[in-house]
Amino acid sequence: MAATQAILQWTFISECPIPNDVNEILVDGEVAIAAYKTIRDSAIFTNKRLIVRDAQGLTGKKVEIYSLPYSSINMWSTENAGSFFDVNAEVELWTRAGHIKVNLKKGVDIRKFDKLIANALL
Repeated sequence: MAATQAILQWTFISECPIPNDVNEILVDGEVAIAAYKTIRDSAIFTNKRLIVRDAQGLTGKKVEIYSLPYSSINMWSTENAGSFFDVNAEVELWTRAGHIKVNLKKGVDIRKFDKLIANALL
C-alpha cells in the first residue's frame, strides 16, 4: 500500500460546472451531481461513485481517471479549516483500496461536501 499512497491524495480547489464530456463514462442510471476543480482537471460526484480526472504530461492530453464506487467507502471524516493560517479543510476516506485524503481549498464548502458523501453512503 505504501507505493500507492501518493496517488491517493487529491486537492479540490473550488466547485465548478459539471464537464460535458463526463457523460461518456457514466453507466446507465448514473447521474452527475456535483463537480470540483482539481489542480489540473476535475472531480465529479455521481449518484454511484466519485470520479477524479487527472490530466498528465505537459499538454494534458493524457488523462488518467480514478473511479471510487461509494460501496467501497467504509468510513469518512471531515475537518474544517481552523484559523486564519489554516485555510484548508480536509476529508479522509477509509476504503477497501486504502486511505484517501482530500484537501479542500478555502473556496469549497466543507459541510456541503460532507453532505454529498453522506447522501451517497447512507
